[in-house]
Amino acid sequence: MSWIVRLVFPSVCGSGKAPAGALPEPETEGKSSLTIQEIALAAHVAKEIPPDTEPGLSATYFFEPKNFTFPFGTHICVVEIDKETGETKIVRYVAVDDCGKVINPMLVDGQVHGGIVQSIGQALYEEVVYDEQGQLVTGELMDYALPKASQVPWFETDRTETPSPVNRLGVKGVGEAGTIGATPAIVNAIVDALSPYGVKHVDMPVRPEAIWKITKQAL
Repeated sequence: MSWIVRLVFPSVCGSGKAPAGALPEPETEGKSSLTIQEIALAAHVAKEIPPDTEPGLSATYFFEPKNFTFPFGTHICVVEIDKETGETKIVRYVAVDDCGKVINPMLVDGQVHGGIVQSIGQALYEEVVYDEQGQLVTGELMDYALPKASQVPWFETDRTETPSPVNRLGVKGVGEAGTIGATPAIVNAIVDALSPYGVKHVDMPVRPEAIWKITKQAL
């Protein structure tokens, strides 16, 4: 894994794309120090740069960590299933994640919340369906089911901070923490609720129709 940090300083004209002839002459002679704007202008105009040097001012830095980062966490889901309709309702959802040192708590919370909602869609609603001719029939949001706000429970979230030893900030990833933990938590909760019927596995998405058939066949 590597990160590339590229810093580009535009010219004083704003866009950085103005031709050199349209820019003012850099005033560098006799000065013992220059502002970053003056340095960028001189580099862009390129009248006094050393031979075999490209115009412009940029810097590229490659960071190769010595090892990978490993975020971790625990997601717990409690569901209720209506055996008459097969409808699944998430009554409680608890998630505790560890992404190392947190720089922006609001951003971390948003990533976790969004990941859980995405998992609710994957576990219960979303499905790509083709007809017998290979035509996609769920290509629009009118046909492709996504969870509504009323179908999303209140999330009880918390976090621990275990700094990563492989970077100076001690940070780890969090972008997929909610998605990775939530999908199996939701499906396993459904399987557990259906265990009295001998259920050990259900395919996603776990639609009400599938659960209804399971309960009716067991009667």
